[in-house]
Amino acid sequence: MRYILGCSLSYNILSDTTFIFNLEVAKLKSVEILTESLVLTPNLKRDLYTTPDHQNRYLAVNVPTGQFALEYNAEVDLTVHRADPATINETPIGQLPLDILPFLLPSRFVSSDRLTPFALAEFGALPKGYGRVNQICNWIHEHIAYQPGSSDGETTAHESLLKRAGVCRDFAHLGAAFCRALGIPARFVSCYAHGLVPSDFHAVFEAYLDGRWWLFDATRQADLDGLVRIGVGRDAAEIAFSTPFGNMQPVNQQVRIQRADGQGSPMPRTVDAISTEIPAPQSGAA
Repeated sequence: MRYILGCSLSYNILSDTTFIFNLEVAKLKSVEILTESLVLTPNLKRDLYTTPDHQNRYLAVNVPTGQFALEYNAEVDLTVHRADPATINETPIGQLPLDILPFLLPSRFVSSDRLTPFALAEFGALPKGYGRVNQICNWIHEHIAYQPGSSDGETTAHESLLKRAGVCRDFAHLGAAFCRALGIPARFVSCYAHGLVPSDFHAVFEAYLDGRWWLFDATRQADLDGLVRIGVGRDAAEIAFSTPFGNMQPVNQQVRIQRADGQGSPMPRTVDAISTEIPAPQSGAA
């Protein structure tokens, strides 16, 4: 499926500020980038880096005082892998590739060690497999209120559980934390999300099952087969769309994605298991 997507960001820079952005589409085998442009105003020197493991694309720029704007546009062709959820099993820890270890352990915002007793009590007896992770998403959707302003950039998974409220970032952290607490590798994903209203940078998570990473969205607000990946990491700290070092004020943020054929979201949304990864010898990599 072809998508036209992008974002427009602007800032008031009060003192010299270094930005690290992660907002370009990840260069995965499942995503063909047909056209792409990134314009900085003013046109400043930029440093680019793509991580060799997950293909996260980072851009660093030093911005002087004044006004600063960034405009990113792309047209991509996304190919997803579909499967019957009932056929997908969990992978025993003894059979996991070693490069997946970071996604089994607690991290800054995915406090799985503090949620293990709760996860075992709530989900430990469920049949293992894709269905158990889907039940985790169902539980989060039913018990955690989607409430903008209820959390901030320092909120952890266990704090979201206590508050019983959060946004997509918190839903993804909590889903990943429950999975890791049950011995299921899970990682945080940032993306452009078709079907999300209003459009914004979106956060979901992936769980490693049967030798492949599968997408899960506990918010149930976007098309699972319309998620175009930006970055992947242990949690949001590693793939924030904008990390500024300096004194600045955000002025405007617009995020957009639409199908190239102009069609809206299919109804009902897919119930297939969806993956945008290609299995490889090092199965933790993209």
